[in-house]
Amino acid sequence: MALTSRISVDFSAALTGSHKLAAPSSLLRLARQIDLATGTGAGQADKVWSDRRTLAASANEDLDLAGTLLDALGTVVSFARVKALYISAATTNTNALVIGAAAANAWSALLGTTGTLTLPPAGELLVAAPGATAYPVTAGTADLLRVTNGGAGSTVTYDIAVIGASA
Repeated sequence: MALTSRISVDFSAALTGSHKLAAPSSLLRLARQIDLATGTGAGQADKVWSDRRTLAASANEDLDLAGTLLDALGTVVSFARVKALYISAATTNTNALVIGAAAANAWSALLGTTGTLTLPPAGELLVAAPGATAYPVTAGTADLLRVTNGGAGSTVTYDIAVIGASA
């Protein structure tokens, strides 16, 4: 099985103003593209998992990055290293989505064992580390990515994609 991946970011902004003689402006464009070939080394990945998930009010789930998730072909995915993580909170959510701080066996490479990141409705997170070490996952001790519905009263929906390596 082969996997080729591309992670792209295009961040642009145009700031304009007014002045008596000329309209000042500043254009910003930051573009980055990471291509990953099949494999487990630097600049490579051989595993991908993605899903659209819904959590009940005040609920959480621990996503096991080392052995219980099924890919689109029905194969168990076990990451040893995460090369890219993307999470998008639905625009229709009322509550925020809280990422991180699993009670036990937390995947600590990104936020430590107790750190969290809050995504408001329509919030998005993208992290990438295409190098050989990337974000390590340790099966059984540091492999659970917790996702929590940050409030009561309504469900939250989110999209998630993980690209990584098996070794």
